[in-house]
Amino acid sequence: MTPSATDSPVPRGRSRRNFAGTRPVMADVARLAGVSKQTVSRVLNDHPAVRPGTREAVLDAMRTLGYRPSRSARSLASGRTRMLGVISFDAARYGPASILTAINTAAQDAGYLVSSIALDTADHDTVVEAVNRLSAEGADGVIAIAPQQWVGRALAETDLGTPLVVLESALDSGTPPVTGDSRTGARKATEHLLALGHTTVWHIAGPAGWTSADHRLGSWQATLQAAGADVPAPLAGDWSADSGYELGRRLARRPEVTAVFASNDQMALGLLHALHESGRSVPGDVSVVGYDDIPEAAHLLPPLTTVRTDFAEIGTRSLHLLLDRIDGPGERPRVETLVPVDLVVRASSGPPPR
Repeated sequence: MTPSATDSPVPRGRSRRNFAGTRPVMADVARLAGVSKQTVSRVLNDHPAVRPGTREAVLDAMRTLGYRPSRSARSLASGRTRMLGVISFDAARYGPASILTAINTAAQDAGYLVSSIALDTADHDTVVEAVNRLSAEGADGVIAIAPQQWVGRALAETDLGTPLVVLESALDSGTPPVTGDSRTGARKATEHLLALGHTTVWHIAGPAGWTSADHRLGSWQATLQAAGADVPAPLAGDWSADSGYELGRRLARRPEVTAVFASNDQMALGLLHALHESGRSVPGDVSVVGYDDIPEAAHLLPPLTTVRTDFAEIGTRSLHLLLDRIDGPGERPRVETLVPVDLVVRASSGPPPR
């Protein structure tokens, strides 16, 4: 007797052809399991109103047929695209890149695809265009990595029409921001250097208008004032090692500079280069503290004291917060999610020179 199509084994990872010679569809699963297409749809979406025996029969039919539900089938069943949008700015930097990787991983674990738009220059029209594109693609929700305050304002003025979570910038009362605790991180860095005996701490700041840079600058100033220390004029960098190097050359010429807090590790790296080139040792003559704890920080010469930001946690929290807003839409109070930071003490910081 010749085996029928439903009797022959199906190689793992391949779909069986149905009687018409095409890939199995939801109707084939329903027919084999002896249930309706609606019941198959409920099983696909893990609906609670399905008896365990019925659920197992449907799953057995899927395995027998090698049925794999398409994204379009899931979308029709649930009314969702299972796709999330991400808008990122300055995505080549370590922080945003790490956050984006974590969002993609968490989204995949939750059964979502991610459509990302990376913007190099983000004026108001560009932000609106990115939002409109994601809306046209049917994104169930959007995460915006918006480190600059004016980007946050542009997003706030855009009628997205879908749930939105923003990283770093605060928008309106209904949009929750997720961010690392920059104020606490800057305070810890400054207090660490003061506790070592330095009379004051100089600061290489990030560019004005960036939320994290402004928070670190303000916290550095407040910490010095609370300690009764002089507050030197901050030096404005642009996050790059080149800017840290150029500003570091200026600081290296000032013998009164014994401690510097840089607003990110790349600028701290440039500062270390400038100090070494000028003959000023670290930490013998000048102590240096950075921010972010990039993977290379522990391998610099000397290893860099820095504030560690858990970018993976920021990305994961933002994804879970967005899914929560998708599953339970409606008005809710704005809750800011601050991800804790840690001071990692290494060899680049020490007591001031005698």
